[in-house]
Amino acid sequence: MAAKAAEVDAGGVAVRVSSPDRVVFEATDETPEFTKLQVVEYFVAVDDGIMRALRDRPTALERWPKGVREGMRLTSSQSQGDAFYSKRVPKGAPEHLPTVRVHFPSGRRADEICPAQVADVAWAAHMGAITFHPWPMRRADVDRPDELRIDLDPQDGTDFRDAVDAALATRELLAKLGLRAFVKTSGNRGVHVFVRIAPRWTVTDVRHAAIAVGRALEKRHDGVTTAWWKEERGAKIFVDFNQNARDRTIASAYSLRPKLGAPVSFPVTWEALPGLDSPRGFHLGTVPDLLRADGDAWAEIDDVAHDLTPLLELWAENPTEMPYPPDYPKMPGEPKRVQPSKAKRD
Repeated sequence: MAAKAAEVDAGGVAVRVSSPDRVVFEATDETPEFTKLQVVEYFVAVDDGIMRALRDRPTALERWPKGVREGMRLTSSQSQGDAFYSKRVPKGAPEHLPTVRVHFPSGRRADEICPAQVADVAWAAHMGAITFHPWPMRRADVDRPDELRIDLDPQDGTDFRDAVDAALATRELLAKLGLRAFVKTSGNRGVHVFVRIAPRWTVTDVRHAAIAVGRALEKRHDGVTTAWWKEERGAKIFVDFNQNARDRTIASAYSLRPKLGAPVSFPVTWEALPGLDSPRGFHLGTVPDLLRADGDAWAEIDDVAHDLTPLLELWAENPTEMPYPPDYPKMPGEPKRVQPSKAKRD
């Protein structure tokens, strides 16, 4: 017999949780199993942190309604895989859930959720969402980002510690330009560096700023690359500048990741980052206590909105366009989308 639905108090709003005993994350040698109810309660427990990351942002949901198991397939369609992305408001959304119309590079449009309170997040978790993918802009203007995102992605032959070193170099570069950066683990091997900016520039401007940061890092750190084609990256940390392209999103701070052990994309202080050998200690079972004990490392992220001009001046020194993601239409100034080895054969 199925377990009775549970009810969770999410910031004063009662959120119904069906199948509360369903196991979402199986037990590992280091972590116990975590149920659907525990997932919902986790997001309520990290209320301030998750809302600081999501509030008023168009947000896609990564939904794992069957739980997270090895071999499961994540797709863009609910009918084609075990887990899927919801870029449109799910059916049955509560009245308290705000939405906004967004448009994609394909020209299509959709209404996406814009969480305004933790009850919105808890409801999404009840619907199977474990990872939240917010856009870098707010509901008030979905064409003007207020966030620059530097995604430091370890390639084969590198690891988390290499990403930490690249993040520290990124912080130093940005600080010299007058920008205060914040850092979090990706929930896997990578590291994410975020900078709040004034919502005055276009998505293209912000993407160019990310390219400029990557190129500047390449000059300062021989373990960093902006090479778009994987065959050219080598054993380096890739600065994924296209995470700043329209409709490209990064797992939010405090999101769970679909990995064994229920890891969390966890904000840390710059002082703590050098001492981290692994992000595995940040998971569903530990993060609420860490947050209560130490506070949110991103508590001050909204205190300043930086001017992007210094980074656009860096871009102007080498305004050479880079390839866009493969599903994009051909973009102005973009080089040919063909991997170098194939271009040589042709």
